[in-house]
Amino acid sequence: MSEKKLGRDIFVALAAIGWADGNLDPNEADAIVRAAVESGLDLDEIAEIEKATSKKIDLGVIDRAGMSKEDRLFVYAIARWIAEIDGDVSDEEHAALASLGEKLGLPEKPRAHAESIAREIARMPEGDRPDRYDVPKLRTLIGERLRAAQEARRG
Repeated sequence: MSEKKLGRDIFVALAAIGWADGNLDPNEADAIVRAAVESGLDLDEIAEIEKATSKKIDLGVIDRAGMSKEDRLFVYAIARWIAEIDGDVSDEEHAALASLGEKLGLPEKPRAHAESIAREIARMPEGDRPDRYDVPKLRTLIGERLRAAQEARRG
């Protein structure tokens, strides 16, 4: 896992994904704030993220400097999970996810793997509700699978 914590811009971008369909579900908003808290952001940054969940915002700029591939995959996986929380991924959310993937510099195949891992965690018995979704487990699993794929390529 990267030593650098994910910046507040990442979580604001996640809020923009949630808002893409015109409505940020309370469960989606809670999931974004919870992920930010679990990532170790300070209270001022958390307050900014909470504000971003209270009114519609655009995706904006994402600072990838210092983000590892694992970081970028994690952010994309969280975004996909947030888009699916309300049970449907709208065309607008698909477009926002595609834009996020491009801003993160992720090709289609790694995006698909990240989506698969996010769904795998959601299907776990404790992952059926946003307040029980295992965000740290998602991060760990992405890291493990990324390292396994890198080792297989070296193989």
